[in-house]
Amino acid sequence: MPKEYEGFTILGLILIVLGLIMIVLPFISKLFPSFGRIPSIIWWTYRSDNFYFATSPILIIVSVASLLLFIFGRYLRC
Repeated sequence: MPKEYEGFTILGLILIVLGLIMIVLPFISKLFPSFGRIPSIIWWTYRSDNFYFATSPILIIVSVASLLLFIFGRYLRC
C-alpha cells in the first residue's frame, strides 16, 4: 500500500473500532443496569419501554475531533 494512504488507513481503523463500541454500548447498558451510576459525561443511557440507547459523549467528541483533524490536516499539508 502506498505511504500516502497510511494515515487514512489508521483513521479508518480507529473509526471502525469507535463505531463498534457505539453499537455495543446499548447492549451493555441493557445487561448491566448498574452502569447508570457512572457519570453522564462518560456513559449516557436513555431508556424508554423496551428501547435502550447508550453512548459516551467523550467517545463522540474523540470521533469528531479525529475526523476533523484528518480532514483539516489533509488541506493544511499542501
